[in-house]
Amino acid sequence: MHTFFAIFLLAATANGPAVHPANVTDPPATHPTLVQPPKRPNGLTLYNAQGERVAQCESKDDVFTNCKIAADMTFDDVMNAWVHALKDMQK
Repeated sequence: MHTFFAIFLLAATANGPAVHPANVTDPPATHPTLVQPPKRPNGLTLYNAQGERVAQCESKDDVFTNCKIAADMTFDDVMNAWVHALKDMQK
């Protein structure tokens, strides 16, 4: 029985090392998420169901300011765009 284990160990070590050293000089393939946080958008743009821009607002300290409705759009179009955006967020 001891002879069997001796042959087994000899065969296992004769093929070379089972663990290969890692090359630590290679740069990582991806950047960690915490190093580069995503940039916050500096405004809000509302689109209708057809993809047309309805309104655009600037954002500062979580408050929307200087909102402008696109030409030929009504307040109803803006409200429908809000509903469209809310439905997209719920998907």
